Amino acid sequence: MEHVLRELPKKAKDKHTENKKFFAKLKKRPPKNLDYIMQELHEKEFKRTDCLTCANCCKTTGPLFTNADVERIAKHFRMKPQKFIAQYLRMDEEYDFVLQKVPCTFLGADNHCSIYEVRPKACREFPHTDRKKFQQISHLTLKNVAICPAAFNIVENMKKLIKN
Repeated sequence: MEHVLRELPKKAKDKHTENKKFFAKLKKRPPKNLDYIMQELHEKEFKRTDCLTCANCCKTTGPLFTNADVERIAKHFRMKPQKFIAQYLRMDEEYDFVLQKVPCTFLGADNHCSIYEVRPKACREFPHTDRKKFQQISHLTLKNVAICPAAFNIVENMKKLIKN
């Protein structure tokens, strides 16, 4: 897995222009069954992919924390939301709550998440490849293919399936 993760940013960079063009066309004319195609590709990839062998998303990026995430996780720790924010989060340039630092504070040495049951919505949905109206988040997917080997594979398989 380490080898795959070392190669991933370069592979994603090499494919960036191709992917960008593909997503631009996809946005203009998405196939009627795009959500179904993405669901299938996502499920197929995650039958082969074990996130616990990777956890690159947790090691290299941080999720956005919604107010609902802050409330839920603070409650889990039996602390006031403001104390949770002060201890773990900061506000970024877009005024979103994000982790103070990466890798994620809640990631264990075994790649398990210590707050898995109450983790942020962004973590639950990552890499967002099974989201409805997938073509609307292509900018996010372009970033995620450089972080997540599964997202990279899904996009590559998607380009083979959808000729646009």
